[in-house]
Amino acid sequence: MTDLLYQTDAYLKEFDAKIVAVDSVTRTIVLDQSAFYPGGGGQPCDFGFLTVSGVEYPVTKVKKQGEDVLHFIGGDLALPSAGGVAHGSLDWERRYKLMRTHTALHILCGSVFRDYGAFVTGGDMEPLGGRMDFEFERMQAELVHDIEAAVNLEIANARDLRVKILPRDEAFQIPDLIRTKINLLPEGIANVRTVEIVGLDLQADGGTHVKNTSEVGSVRVVDYKSKGAINKRIYIEIK
Repeated sequence: MTDLLYQTDAYLKEFDAKIVAVDSVTRTIVLDQSAFYPGGGGQPCDFGFLTVSGVEYPVTKVKKQGEDVLHFIGGDLALPSAGGVAHGSLDWERRYKLMRTHTALHILCGSVFRDYGAFVTGGDMEPLGGRMDFEFERMQAELVHDIEAAVNLEIANARDLRVKILPRDEAFQIPDLIRTKINLLPEGIANVRTVEIVGLDLQADGGTHVKNTSEVGSVRVVDYKSKGAINKRIYIEIK
């Protein structure tokens, strides 16, 4: 089992870990702990490097498989052996942009749910850009302008973010914990990680975020379109 360091410290840029397993066919390395986000919930995986005995290996993909995190190694260097120690370092510039973007999307989600009661039906992101789909029957320029203004107001309000890992039963006592139309949490999960934007939003989430909404920057809605009778898509960019 890989200890997921990013779940409790999203600002961890470097870490040391024991090499648990190595697969030369898939060119993957499993560590006993990792700060690399493996992707999920619309947030892409992290990139970076693992350094072992002075040799630097590029991490080109990260994926969660069961209880393990697989670090895919690019290039053709011979892989290290299990049992050694690896020093991990994230592509921090990219990760921090994704953290700002992810928090911006939560502000968008929280503002829309508070003001219009609309659930999320989908979403995706890249560094400093993303989209989110909502249950709206109609969407026009004036509504989009109001949503953009509400999001930027919440950024200016400098709201703190809090992360907790709760027992499943306790977590599901929280009203409106699941903001997506479909509950994506696995049935057998024992603990639920929650992300709260204090005073605005509280929901189950596994990704990485900034500590305060003021870190996001400014958000601009760059496009919107209909994806169905009651499914409308909003595209944002972060500056």
